Amino acid sequence: MAVAGPEVAEGARLRKDVRGSALRLGLLVVPVAFFAVFFAYPVAAIVARGLKVGEAWQFGRIGDVLADPDLQHVLWFTTWQALASTGLTLLVALPGAYVFARFDFPGKQLLRAVVTVPFVLPTVVVGTAFLALLGRGGVLDELWGLRLDTTAWAILLAHVFFNYAVVVRTVGGLWAQLDPRQEEAARMLGASRFAAWRKVTLPALGPAVAGAALMVFLFTFTSFGVVQILGGPTFTTLEAEIYRQTAQLLALDTAAALTLVQFAAVGAILAVHAWTVRRRESALRLVDAAQTARRPQGPAQWALLGGVLLTVLLLILVPLGVLVERSLHPSSGYGLDYFRALTSADGGAFLVPPIEAIANSVEYALAATAIAVTVGGLAAVALTRSRHGGGAAGRIVRGFDALLMLPLGVSAVTVGFGFLITLDEPPLDLRASWILVPLAQALVGVPFVVRTMLPVLRAVDERLREAAAVLGASPWRVWREVDLPLVRRALLVAAGFAFAVSLGEFGATVFIARPDQPTLPVAVATLLGRAGELNYGQAMALSTLLMLVCAVSLLLLERIRTDRTGEF
Repeated sequence: MAVAGPEVAEGARLRKDVRGSALRLGLLVVPVAFFAVFFAYPVAAIVARGLKVGEAWQFGRIGDVLADPDLQHVLWFTTWQALASTGLTLLVALPGAYVFARFDFPGKQLLRAVVTVPFVLPTVVVGTAFLALLGRGGVLDELWGLRLDTTAWAILLAHVFFNYAVVVRTVGGLWAQLDPRQEEAARMLGASRFAAWRKVTLPALGPAVAGAALMVFLFTFTSFGVVQILGGPTFTTLEAEIYRQTAQLLALDTAAALTLVQFAAVGAILAVHAWTVRRRESALRLVDAAQTARRPQGPAQWALLGGVLLTVLLLILVPLGVLVERSLHPSSGYGLDYFRALTSADGGAFLVPPIEAIANSVEYALAATAIAVTVGGLAAVALTRSRHGGGAAGRIVRGFDALLMLPLGVSAVTVGFGFLITLDEPPLDLRASWILVPLAQALVGVPFVVRTMLPVLRAVDERLREAAAVLGASPWRVWREVDLPLVRRALLVAAGFAFAVSLGEFGATVFIARPDQPTLPVAVATLLGRAGELNYGQAMALSTLLMLVCAVSLLLLERIRTDRTGEF
């Protein structure tokens, strides 16, 4: 019998690599087309309209913008508040990350859902909650005559509230899987508790802490809804200024220049974040999180747990509770007057009763979730198959991994306005179509789908796939029979996160939502922008309803989530 020589084996390996590269690139066709048409094209069109005169590009406008003292102040405040917000969030949330990672206590699953609710709330609702707590006529104003709604402190506190879960889940998720016996071994060799933590645990946590810090910085650097509501005329971020230059002043050249500045900053942040993710995925020996959590022992650990619970109460539950209280407290006394007013269009803020915004938002979010899961799922599978892939195809796919995060940082205002000026003629004349809003929302949902599914897909033993392929299974059947049963929970969690963030998308939707079909965040912002007690109360009532929808979604996700289900 003839034995296959090295040449035959090498040829088979090359054919397998070619098929693998073709499969990876094939899986990326839909995600690449989606991002090219609905992200890159609208953003490029806005930039071109602002900086291109005839056939000549006016890149000198960027220098003019950077030299403007008023815009320099905007850039300085944007960077300063993002750094301050990131530092405060790490300071407040790292103890919570440790408690969720190492302690086992009654109600832990419920508390995890509670601390995640702010992250999936629309930023406009976060701003509304802190306005009810810190603003004119708010709780602090009534009790002590203290107002913070036009100060930087209000913005910083709202950002900590919003991003607390980013640190708890990103850092705590890895901390729970670090083997505590390594630190115990260092202590047995004579190291103090702090020295053992600093030399053993901290270096292992470093990439996760850096990754969480970068994500918090990204979200606060591009903050819009919170600043619009709490910043007043004194404080504005780059994203809020892009909105002002675009929607109010129609200064597209200035808006385009600011968009490019923001794009460059976000690109640098995401490049560093991608490096921290690779560091986090390599060179760590992880264990089952259930093996590392235990009941608190001793007064110090119980005090730490109590401190974290108090932080959650003051930072998260109090603002949300105040939001609910204000929605139930018209001048005539406690009742449901504001909620009943949502069923009428007599206030004139909308062409339809504000309550219809709930059904609109749910319908849009469901459509956006279907799009995000399809696009993000294909991208996650392609990225999984490229983990060990080489060659040009592997580099292309890994580069696309970083690009998938751009919609989280690039101006949503620019994307929304870009939709209006690009998707207005055949074959993509969508300005009058309902699908325009879900498409914009899906852009934000896709990164969450990818980041939720990717770690779970990469945890699937590659030998299972190879065994199925050897037995003659097609790539589709391998996915259906091997991957899907193992990642079904992650897929449900990804869909849940996509639904929640789509429900709260505001920056792009504010441009493209039709007056007769408002979404919940747009309705809240519209009501807050109008004078009168009734409008304010209706905004609080709508925000409360949106908060309840998000909270229920998170509770359902926690019931199906496993400790290894993704990064969020």
